[in-house]
Amino acid sequence: MRTYDFTPLYRSAVGFDRLARQLETAARSSQDNGWPPYNIETLGENAYRIEIAVAGFSPDELNIEAKENQLTVTGKKAGNDETATQKTYLHRGLAERDFERRFQLADYVVVKGASLANGLLSIDLQRELPEALKPRRIEIATGPALIDAQTEQAA
Repeated sequence: MRTYDFTPLYRSAVGFDRLARQLETAARSSQDNGWPPYNIETLGENAYRIEIAVAGFSPDELNIEAKENQLTVTGKKAGNDETATQKTYLHRGLAERDFERRFQLADYVVVKGASLANGLLSIDLQRELPEALKPRRIEIATGPALIDAQTEQAA
């Protein structure tokens, strides 16, 4: 089992405690059982898609919740009680067990939508920077415009 000690980071850097917590959380969650399998795809500079294999689940049995910077996907199989189904299997290879999968989202990443097709749950994400954080072009005044601006400031 690998663990990382972020104490030196806390001693020499200010304001990175959130990053260290995210790294610790990622290290813990990477030890999950790996169920269900998923892909994370980049669709462009600010667009992403998470695809989760949820074969056998209906949209009613799936729940997607975004809270703060965390996306949680849960699946609760309806009628998953073994005593109620009374089925006899010769081989049971389809895992219809309940699950919960968590994803840590970066700042300003929002869920744009979700769809279920062919056993894949697709969740579309978009990074939306506020106007204050976007680069903006500053015009440089020259010639007559500069003179007009200076006279307006003096008045």
